[in-house]
Amino acid sequence: MAETIHLLPDHIANQIAAGEVIQRPASAVKELLENAVDAEATEIRLIINEAGKSLIQVIDNGKGMSEKDAQNAFARHATSKISVIEDLFEIRTMGFRGEALASIAAVAQVQLKTRRAEDEVGVEVSLENSKVISTSPVAAPVGTSISMKNLFFNVPARRNFLKSNSAELKHILEEFTRVALAFPEIYFNLNNNGQEVYHWEGGSFKQRAIQVLGNSYQSKLVTVGEHTDYLTISGFVGKPETAKKTRSDQYFFVNRRFIKSAYLHHAIANAFEGLIAKDSFPSYILYIDVDPSKVDINVHPTKQEIKFEDDKIIYAFVQAAVKHALAQFSIAPSLDFSLDANIQQLDAIQKPFTEGQVNETSRKSLYEGFTQKNQAHFIPRSDQAGQQDWKSFFTEMPTANQEFIVKSSSMGLYKEDESLSVPEDAFLMQLHQTYIIAPTKSGLIIIHQQLAHERVLYEKYQKASMQPHATQKSLFPVVLELSASDAVLLEEMIEDLANIGYEIEAFGQNSFIIQGIPADVLAGNEKNAIELLLEQFKHFSADLKFSKREKLIRCMARQMAIKAGQNLGQKEMHGLIESLSECDIPNTTASGAPTFIEFNEDYLDRLFSK
Repeated sequence: MAETIHLLPDHIANQIAAGEVIQRPASAVKELLENAVDAEATEIRLIINEAGKSLIQVIDNGKGMSEKDAQNAFARHATSKISVIEDLFEIRTMGFRGEALASIAAVAQVQLKTRRAEDEVGVEVSLENSKVISTSPVAAPVGTSISMKNLFFNVPARRNFLKSNSAELKHILEEFTRVALAFPEIYFNLNNNGQEVYHWEGGSFKQRAIQVLGNSYQSKLVTVGEHTDYLTISGFVGKPETAKKTRSDQYFFVNRRFIKSAYLHHAIANAFEGLIAKDSFPSYILYIDVDPSKVDINVHPTKQEIKFEDDKIIYAFVQAAVKHALAQFSIAPSLDFSLDANIQQLDAIQKPFTEGQVNETSRKSLYEGFTQKNQAHFIPRSDQAGQQDWKSFFTEMPTANQEFIVKSSSMGLYKEDESLSVPEDAFLMQLHQTYIIAPTKSGLIIIHQQLAHERVLYEKYQKASMQPHATQKSLFPVVLELSASDAVLLEEMIEDLANIGYEIEAFGQNSFIIQGIPADVLAGNEKNAIELLLEQFKHFSADLKFSKREKLIRCMARQMAIKAGQNLGQKEMHGLIESLSECDIPNTTASGAPTFIEFNEDYLDRLFSK
């Protein structure tokens, strides 16, 4: 019988290995940038075309390589970082697994140009399918230029699984940003399709943080700095007002290597407890410097997940360092036992409490309630006062200026949905400025005003794609400046936003002009609305079952809906119920949450029966 086990050809083995290291264009970008950093470059340029699918080129002014090193670099397990196994636990450089260039050469057409300072000419090496096609001398500056073209050209199935250009570009920008944050002293430049996206001069950690997060963070960063014999923690956390609904501005670095750690994130979240909303995430860029022997970084192919020798110590140090930084800058709540000098000037301290004031105070019921035993909770009966309070409880609350158009009804009843058959002249009550209690002909309903309005807007925006929504031109157009990744995202959404009523135009690098807004949206908050919309859209982006348009519609509905805690008058509440009754699916939001709960008369009778 013939043998069934055989050795794989090298080019197939390399392609399989490449699947671990090079999952998408951003993976190759990360490996090439880290190699440039290890070459001690002070300037690194990244050039990409078609989101890296057709070209990824990294140019650095580092040490360069000899002709022999240039060829050996593409062999599997070729590395300059490890000689003995002990070296694996003392690594401070970025790339060390010895598979990056070999993996890239297995799935792309690669050209390398490099020269050392001591060499008069450089060397050019061309590879395809892991094989060296040519090697020749070439005139080149000191450093290395490596370009990879047509990623996955020989693995079409892998290429078909790549996302859209904008999605792949977003991942590239993330990897580029992480490396740039880890090494702020290096000049970084990114060029996409002939357009400069980033131009970051080398500088301090604070300067690089501002370059990445934006100038608005200039006065919104709190410095973190704690030094111990075990580790050093440095970096910045954003003030509470910078908290977002997504984890977009969160960066952890251990020995200058970007890592992902839900465990350490929890430590920071604990430090921010009570300062930000529970559904918000703090912004931070934190650097942990620890003895490499205390860390195992080779537990994941991308090296973004690591293990500490003692996780609990790291957790405690991170939490304490952030808490200390917030308290030091008077952001975290703290007890202050010093007496404000202004208090000494108050009448209660300066003027004596006269005998007449004592007698007057002691006759009041409040005084009796706190001086008689077990009476602090007692409320004296007053029939007249009780009637006044009861009537005022049902007095119509003042109407607030809302962001939705209230529809007036000419019908006696809302006919569209039996459960929402509320008489036009019925008195509605708003409970906790969140719930609307309304009588119906068969009982009563309790409506959640925010969820109900989300359903109304969701269906309106869905229908807007068939018949574009009206736009009101802005008298004073608003300029919106975004990060590069958010700019890419907004460009993708402009057409769908136009159907909803937003008129937005590109205006230079990462800038946009909001020329018009939906006709039923109040002007004056356009910039914040779009920024929040982008944050919500990123929050949904992980859910692959939704199309881009569906995510946008859901985000818009949630963004523009009236919020819980917003005061509504009778006219607004009736208008909302009428709009909800006209929806195709009025009883739930798009995500399945109920918009209202019905209590019919039979159920109410059973509640009060013996």
